[in-house]
Formats: sequence, structure tokens, C-alpha cells
Amino acid sequence: MKVVKYNDIVENVAKLCKEACCIVTPDMKEAFLKAKESEKSPLGKSIIEKIIQNSEISANTGVALCQDTGMSVVFLEIGQDVKVEGGYIEDAINEGVSKGYIDGYLRKSVVNDPLFERKNTGNNTPAIIHTRIVKGDVFKIKLAPKGFGSENKSVLKMLVPADGIEGVKKVFLEAVKLAGPNACPPMVIGVGIGGTMEKAALLAKFAAARSVDSKNSDERYAKFEEELLELANKTGVGPQGLGGTTTALKVNVEWYPTHIAGLPVAININCHAARHAEFEL
Repeated sequence: MKVVKYNDIVENVAKLCKEACCIVTPDMKEAFLKAKESEKSPLGKSIIEKIIQNSEISANTGVALCQDTGMSVVFLEIGQDVKVEGGYIEDAINEGVSKGYIDGYLRKSVVNDPLFERKNTGNNTPAIIHTRIVKGDVFKIKLAPKGFGSENKSVLKMLVPADGIEGVKKVFLEAVKLAGPNACPPMVIGVGIGGTMEKAALLAKFAAARSVDSKNSDERYAKFEEELLELANKTGVGPQGLGGTTTALKVNVEWYPTHIAGLPVAININCHAARHAEFEL
């Protein structure tokens, strides 16, 4: 049985928080460069150049890519043969988030309750933690800080089977147009299809945190990802919503079996930074 120590989780999560908020991942850098070359609008091209410049400054100075350093979303994949030693795993994750945001001078954006007091917790905790138990002794954490300029543009729609592919496309396009400039395009968009209401939303969140150089393992859905990307870029929203041919850098789709009477669809949008970082112990 693999033993993972509490303090190792704390330190690695703290490191992920600072990395994700300040360093653009290699796949995103490549996506920016490709978008700069393909963008047909001079203004759009100039905006993408500024995005690239901002990412370079952030990486060199350790200053956050964006003032909204997000709410920490954590995808935990833990093997059934793993034992966490020294404390409760969710406490370790939250302690790591607190340490990362305080030591990294990252903005703390979490309030203690959503409706009444709304007092800032002061350390960006608690994190949103999604845990998946898997075979073996795997221990992986992906952290995706989620700013709410893009998060607020999320969409969940309970379609019926008769709505089909065209219904999914309609929901997707409405979400992209509604997001407009507010999600800081060019976006990375996660689409979740199937399952139940909450499963579709989780699928979309996971999809939004996938690398832009990945594709769905099912060729049908991989092709659908490309089709949706083309639809998004035909809207003309463009970089920062000021027009152009690059409204989205990538659309990632995740799916799950569903009920005979249902077709749940969720859209989760990331800003152009699409922040994420991960580690494995």
C-alpha cells in the first residue's frame, strides 16, 4: 500500500496554486501562438499579442495572470490502495490552498456563505474538491482556479432526446454568445453531455480543465469537438469580444450514459488563460 503524507499534499497543492495562477501551461502557449497566426482581424491579432506578453511578464515576475485568481477547483484521483498518513485529505488540500494563496499574494475571493453574511474567508478556502476512487496506488491532483467572469456564464440545460445534436449545438451557441466579452475570450470551453443534471455539470467542468492539445478518445465526440469549435469561431465575438475569428481556442467534450428520457447538456467556459496545474505522488 502506498503511503502519502499529509504535509506532502499541503506543499504540493500550495505550489500548484501559485503555478496555475502565474504560469501559462505549454499547451496554452502553443495555442496562443497558433491563434496569433490564424487570427484575421488586426485588432484581434494585437490583442492575442498582448495576451502572450502578459503571460511572459507573469511567468517572469510571479505576478498573477489575472486579478481574479479564482476559486480553487480540485480534481483528486486516488487509488484504493493509497493511505493518507497524518491527517484528513481534504484538510490537507484546503491547507495547501490557503498556504498557496497567502504565500503567493494571490487574491482571496471566497466568501463564507453565498446568501447572507458573505464574509471573505481570508485564505480562498474551502476549495471545491471532486474525488474519484480508482484502482491501484495512483495519487493525482489537478487544480484549476476558476475565475467567475467565465464561471458566471455557465449553462445547464435539460434537453429531451428529440432535441438531439442540433439541440446541443443550439445550447452551445447561445452560451458562447451570452458569454461574449465577459468570459475574456478567446475561450476554452468544456461541454458535458449525458448522465444526470449534476453529472453533466461535472463533466463540463472536467472538460474545461483538459489540455487544449487533447481530444476525446471517442472519434465521434472528437469530431464533434472540432465542429463546435468551428461554430464558436463563426460567431465573430473574437479576442476580448472586440471581433475576430478566434472566439475559442478549444472545445473539449466529455460524455456519460444517460436515461432513455434525457439529454442533459452543460457548458462551462474558461477564459483565455484556462488555468490548470497538476502533480502526482
